[in-house]
Amino acid sequence: MTIYETERLVVRDWTLEPEDLARVLDMYSRPEVVRFFNVPHLPLRDPAGAAETVRRWHARTARFGAGYGIWAVQRRDDGVVAGTVLLKPMPGPDERELTDDIEVGWHLHPDSWGQGYATEAGRGAVRRAFAAGVPEIYAVVAPGNEASMSVARRLGMTPIGRRTDWYGGEELETFRLVRP
Repeated sequence: MTIYETERLVVRDWTLEPEDLARVLDMYSRPEVVRFFNVPHLPLRDPAGAAETVRRWHARTARFGAGYGIWAVQRRDDGVVAGTVLLKPMPGPDERELTDDIEVGWHLHPDSWGQGYATEAGRGAVRRAFAAGVPEIYAVVAPGNEASMSVARRLGMTPIGRRTDWYGGEELETFRLVRP
């Protein structure tokens, strides 16, 4: 199902189809993609892990409520999935509880780095959130992840320092964008 579209991208639900699962495995098994993630099941090691990851995303998306999700970013020109974009409530210090703070985020396959896809997909997610009435959006980035911090800045987000409000208290570089 298509969630939203941009000039070069279609943002849609991840599926359990073989092409999607192969792309999830290829992307999230790469150390260069997951090196900034603090997630126990990453890097992925096998197709079963990719399927479980997509199922986990589907379950989380259902929990987030309407308008939010963890979605595939597909290039229009060739149909290749460039990566993932997310728009969702962030977990607080107790990761089982969701906060009212909304996050935009992105993970791209290395073959799609440096082409503006993260910024384009992120901009579409921000527009979607603001159109739905979200008053402000955050991006949280692992210290040292300069590429993602650059994307947040290109989205017009303001750095507000390192915070430990979310994701079990992990210290993260935090960016904020207020609805105009």
